[in-house]
Amino acid sequence: MTTATWTSDEIMTVAAARALGDGMSCFVGIGLPSTAANLARRTHAPDLWMIYESGTLGTVPAHLPLSIGDGVLAESADTVVSVPEVFNLWLQAGRIDVGFLGAAQIDRYANINTTVIGDYDHPKVRLPGAGGAPEIAASCGEVVIIVRHSARAFVDRVDFVTSVGHGSGRGPSERESLGLRGRGPTRVITDLGVLEPDPVTRELVLTGVHPGVDVDRVRAATGWDLKVADDLAATPEPTATELSVLRSLTGTKAHR
Repeated sequence: MTTATWTSDEIMTVAAARALGDGMSCFVGIGLPSTAANLARRTHAPDLWMIYESGTLGTVPAHLPLSIGDGVLAESADTVVSVPEVFNLWLQAGRIDVGFLGAAQIDRYANINTTVIGDYDHPKVRLPGAGGAPEIAASCGEVVIIVRHSARAFVDRVDFVTSVGHGSGRGPSERESLGLRGRGPTRVITDLGVLEPDPVTRELVLTGVHPGVDVDRVRAATGWDLKVADDLAATPEPTATELSVLRSLTGTKAHR
């Protein structure tokens, strides 16, 4: 048995980066989505066109931005437009291929909560809020979600629906009936594996696990009775190049 030379966060970020194809236009959220998108651009997707909600289009930051207002995004962008323009002209018009989001809570239909934990009027925790996530989830061609896997995050029903994924489970036509443009979440990537919506019910199904992770562990970290694909895949281990680039981005040393 070999000892992994990478962390669970690293393989999650690498797996998320691999979900982005070269030449895609990607609306990037700050945090884990930003790390994964910048990793993709520095490895297999050099022509990934990254957009941040502050209005920076085609940005190629030299380091990971601390926020959407980080100057490195504007300095390295093809152009900078107003926030209304990036949403009205680019996002809502369907010009962006993929939205890359995080979550504090996510439910079995990939609805996202980034607003409150607990009752809205008397919350246990007040979260950062919606930002541009609801519009990203509504209007991008598809959405990829990256989030650490725990029973606290993967709940049967989110405390507050900040961004609609696949709604209440009424099937593939529900998003269209709500007036949402894109296909919604097509993949949820965690530090344990990969979940994808069932084509009929739209409920999230475990379709892949990372090396060293078994199904029981994923189920124990999920707040509903998680279904597992018959053809469960295994995530390929991170390559030396992927790890080197990722660690240079995050400023971390090799895992031992």
